[in-house]
Parts: sequence; C-alpha cells; structure tokens
Amino acid sequence: MTTAPANLLAVRRLLLDTIKSLDPAAVGIVGDPAHRGGYHTGSDRVVANDYSVVESPRDSAGLTLYASGLDVGTFSVRSGGATHDLRTFSEWCVAQCRANTADSRDLREIIYSPDGKVVRRWDRLGKRSSGDDSHLWHTHFSFFRDSTKAGRDQTSLFRRYLTGIGLLEGPDMTPEEHAWLETVHKNLTVLDGRNPVGQIYTRMAMGEDHTNPDFVVPHPSLKSLGAQVASLQTALATKDFTDEQAIITGVLTGLTPEKIAAAIPPTIAKQVADELAKRLVA
Repeated sequence: MTTAPANLLAVRRLLLDTIKSLDPAAVGIVGDPAHRGGYHTGSDRVVANDYSVVESPRDSAGLTLYASGLDVGTFSVRSGGATHDLRTFSEWCVAQCRANTADSRDLREIIYSPDGKVVRRWDRLGKRSSGDDSHLWHTHFSFFRDSTKAGRDQTSLFRRYLTGIGLLEGPDMTPEEHAWLETVHKNLTVLDGRNPVGQIYTRMAMGEDHTNPDFVVPHPSLKSLGAQVASLQTALATKDFTDEQAIITGVLTGLTPEKIAAAIPPTIAKQVADELAKRLVA
C-alpha cells in the first residue's frame, strides 16, 4: 500500500512542531483511499501515463510504494515584527526553486496561490502553470520520486525558511568549528601598537568595529569566516599604524648634543641657538 516516506514525515514533523497554528490534518503526504494518480500515491495507485511517473526519468526510476507529495494548509504566525502565512511561505519556496538552491533541487513542482484568488504552479519541467481551486487554501509540493526512494533529507529548505522568519535559531558552530576559529584568532593576535589585532578581529566578527561603522558581520560561522578574514586583511592594509611622535622621540633620545649640533645645517644653526637661548632665559 502507498505509504509516507521517512524524509517527508520529517518535514511534516518539523513544520508542525514549529508552526503552532498549523492543523495536523492540513499537512498531508498520502492521498485518501479514493486518490488515484499523482505524487500523493505510490506504485499501487498510479494510473496509466501518470504525469508523476512518465514525465521525468527521476520519477520513473524512483517509483516505489512511497507517496512523494506534501500538502501544507493555511497558517498565520507573528515573528520578527511581521506576519508570515501560507502565501508568503509559498512564494519564498518558489523563489528558492527559481534560484535553483541546492536544497530545492529535489522539488519537481509547487502548486500555490499568492493571494487566495488565483492558483499558480511552478514546474521545474515547464509542463504546467496552474492547478485546481483547492490550492487556494493549501500549497502542494511534489518531490521527484528518486529523492524519496533514496531517503534524502528534505528538511533543509523548510528549516531555512523557519530560521529566516525567526521561529528557529540558526545552527551553532560545532566543537571542531570553535577550535578552528580559536586557532585563527591566535594566529591573528599580534600587536598593532595599541590593541591586539585579535581583539580588533573579534570586534569586527561581532559587528562591533567602531572604526568602521559600516562594517556589519553576523555571528561567525565557517561559511562566513572567509569573508571576515578578507575584511580584516583589508582593514589592516588600509590602517595607518605609524606613530610619528613616538618615532621622533625615539630618534632624539638616541642622539647626543654633539650629534644634534652636527646634524643642524649651518644656515639655520644661529636660529636654533637663538631659540634655545630664549627658552633657557624663560
């Protein structure tokens, strides 16, 4: 019998656990017993020339008893000072598919409504552009059947959405990543004459570089460390670490009166002598 694969059940559980206004009955994978054909059915319920099988070798080669579709019903949630609902969720997912993000490439199609009035369809194969009116109040996701057969994780796309709207926290760094960051910090800790470069790096990484108010960096992660190090190198390359007064003081400290006198050009020796005489009298 047609059954729900573990990878789509994981997506369902993620959505229900995170979006509290979602009704469990509105998030489905397997079609009801009368359902025939399409991605909500497995090999026992597909029909002749079923579009969910014959239009892509990824589907024909991946046909099993697994259903390969997911429906998500209406919801509304406030987060990050904004309201997020089925419409904004659907349009975000379609935008990711159009951008061909790595975690959306197993999606064959999304049938949705951007406004509750018209039904649209994004189809990776370019076969169709619309759907029936039931999609005015629910969004349908079709996954290529080879992805459900292989059990590939499909939560990444949905987790990115939930993180982006503030319902989930971003992933923290692993212990290995923390150790790598600590090594980078130690290697960068050299003196610039006033503050350790490592401290400057830390402020930059946390978006607190007061010498450059336009510098904004999110919490460090391995994905952003390369850009942060490049920004640090640019900042250091353009920063003037020369303390002219300290150099002058150091040079004069090492000179004897005889050396100073010998270094003064004859043309200004009298002027210097007169200036020194005035200072001694004062």
